[in-house]
Amino acid sequence: MRDLGLQCIVRMKKYKSYTGEVGKAAPNILNRNFKADRPNQKWVTDVTEFKLFGQKLYLSPILDLFNGEIITYTLQSRPTFDLVETMLTQGFERISEGDDLLLHSDQGWHYRMPKYQRTLKENNITQSMSRKGNCYDNAVMENFFGIMKSELLYLQEFDSIDHFKDELEEYIHYYNHLRIKSRLKRKSPVAYRASFEQAA
Repeated sequence: MRDLGLQCIVRMKKYKSYTGEVGKAAPNILNRNFKADRPNQKWVTDVTEFKLFGQKLYLSPILDLFNGEIITYTLQSRPTFDLVETMLTQGFERISEGDDLLLHSDQGWHYRMPKYQRTLKENNITQSMSRKGNCYDNAVMENFFGIMKSELLYLQEFDSIDHFKDELEEYIHYYNHLRIKSRLKRKSPVAYRASFEQAA
């Protein structure tokens, strides 16, 4: 590899939001059943960390298991509760009347907060959590983070934090609207959802 000028890209360690017994854990209702029959049936979420220019940024997205679409996301310099609270508020705009939605996460402290759990209950959303310390229970979200970092973070150079934010916004648009997947009949997530809604 040295002779050919090749360099191995090593993924960074995952940000761990679990900080102890805060609040109450929800049962693992999703139970690794990552298949959804329609939009807004099963969502997954998590928080990941970026280190750029000596600063940390925290990304909190929601992914729909029906088509792998990123429903919404928030990005902040601190992993405070409003990172997840704002994400939820934005996500609620995508919910339609009659949706029977399950939202799965790990056991991070954000998701164990009474306010978070109360907000889900008030919006008739079923909460599900991975088993403690078991990242495979939220494998689809982990996979998205890996793909995004491999295709964006490790392959581009950024001039500033603002430049990174702009590129992240563009990447998520690309991921949703242009990046085709074989399991979606070679359609992008948005195109696949559109064809499903048209057929319905």
